[in-house]
Amino acid sequence: MAGDLIPLPHSRGPQAPAHHHARARIRLGKRTRFDARIDVTSGGLLAIGGLVSSILLSTAVLVHVAVREGGKAKAIQR
Repeated sequence: MAGDLIPLPHSRGPQAPAHHHARARIRLGKRTRFDARIDVTSGGLLAIGGLVSSILLSTAVLVHVAVREGGKAKAIQR
């Protein structure tokens, strides 16, 4: 009938968060090598994105304030 409810499939309860893995290796010459590895959840990626965006926005504001007076920053006066 038109007013009947359709049952939802049974959920299996809370699932573990998805983990994301990344590795990087940088070699400089024959003797120098940098290895990096990271394991992060989706929530961690969201937090990292928020931190990076806030850093970039605050940097843009600082640069704007530093050069708003005709391209020259004011010297500290005592």
